Amino acid sequence: MRHLDFSPLSAGEIAARLSDGTLSPADIARGVIERHARLEPDLRAWSWFEPRQIERSYRDGPAPTDPRPGLLGVPVGVKDIIDVDGMPTGLGLPGAATPAARHAACVELLRAAGAVPVGKTVTAELAFSHPGPTRNPHGPGHTPGGSSSGSAAAVAAGMVPLALGTQTGGSVIRPAAYCGVVGIKTSLNAVPSAGIAPVADSLDCVGWFARSVEDAILAARVLLPWQDLAPRRPGNRLRVWRLDAMELGTLSPEARQALDEASAALRGAGCAVVEAPLAGLLPALAECHRRIMLHELARTLLPILCTRGRELSAAMLKAIDAGRSVTASQYQEARHQVREAHAALDARMRDFDLILTPSAAGEAPAGLHHTGDSTFNRVWSVLGWPAIHLPTAWSPRGLPVGVQLVGRQGEDEALLRHAQALHPLIDRRMPASRAQVPMAQ
Repeated sequence: MRHLDFSPLSAGEIAARLSDGTLSPADIARGVIERHARLEPDLRAWSWFEPRQIERSYRDGPAPTDPRPGLLGVPVGVKDIIDVDGMPTGLGLPGAATPAARHAACVELLRAAGAVPVGKTVTAELAFSHPGPTRNPHGPGHTPGGSSSGSAAAVAAGMVPLALGTQTGGSVIRPAAYCGVVGIKTSLNAVPSAGIAPVADSLDCVGWFARSVEDAILAARVLLPWQDLAPRRPGNRLRVWRLDAMELGTLSPEARQALDEASAALRGAGCAVVEAPLAGLLPALAECHRRIMLHELARTLLPILCTRGRELSAAMLKAIDAGRSVTASQYQEARHQVREAHAALDARMRDFDLILTPSAAGEAPAGLHHTGDSTFNRVWSVLGWPAIHLPTAWSPRGLPVGVQLVGRQGEDEALLRHAQALHPLIDRRMPASRAQVPMAQ
């Protein structure tokens, strides 16, 4: 039996090779299982993975119902708060979970395009902050981020080319930044949330991870099917709003350099890059996000608190208590402030095509007892605007850094097209950068 390493292949290449017969379904199943066996003992990206079920899924054959199955046979990881029929939804909690009875809407959309969910990826406890066991593929002693840690790490290590996540604060963009992959957080309500355990209803967004913008767009064509995702050529005089967001926190030298180099590259390609700070508005929005998230989280998790409260971490119990202390009037005032800021920023964005801003304060912090800081993500989560992380460089310690692009709410397709055009201009990594990842060998 030949050994198959499909990790260098993109999602598009896997689908094409399965279609033309140069890859068989059994090849893909075996490749997924073998790579999991080699890497998972150290990476710990999966909360549920059953080789026999994967073999059965591929033996029965991907059964797309979409007339253009663009993800035919592509293995996909699914964050463990998203239901997959027959797989347990563990929510990052201890103990066994009951298998789900049906697919979440986003999973059903992927399956209709021929994708194959191969397992559940680790999430932080109830998709909040208490970390799971996953390690960063680029540095096992460093956090992979949260709460979509398993999905980001599995893609970074080449275990799957695509994986689903969700974001309430920074749970897609931050792990994408720490693990050095492309991560897209969609606009609020752009992808149906049916079958996904909620954290905070007015903030939760579906997202996904890929190793390239092209693969992220393949998934977007399935999950955002009504949007126009035709490619855009670079150097088309895009108007870029550079927003350092220093009011939110201090950037490391590596993060600052990534932002500076991206700005210089875009200017060199003919883009108009304008620095325009927002005095006072970003910290106010970050505080609104905190109040809204905690208030909604405390009420969303009340059933779990009542039935499984003894299993929850001290950090989760503290967050629930903090959410109970946010009064209804404080919550409504925060929502009102967000609506006003949304209108003001939307008007300002008429002068720009996209925002260039930090994804994180720097490289993945050392230690596995935390998931890092979502400071540079919360504003876009509370506004409901789409965001994408683009990896662009390596720190002196061999950890990835990059930048975040943000677009207007509902304009996910424009943001993805811009990212596809701009990423080659700002990417300073070596072409063989994956060879620097010990766990991805």
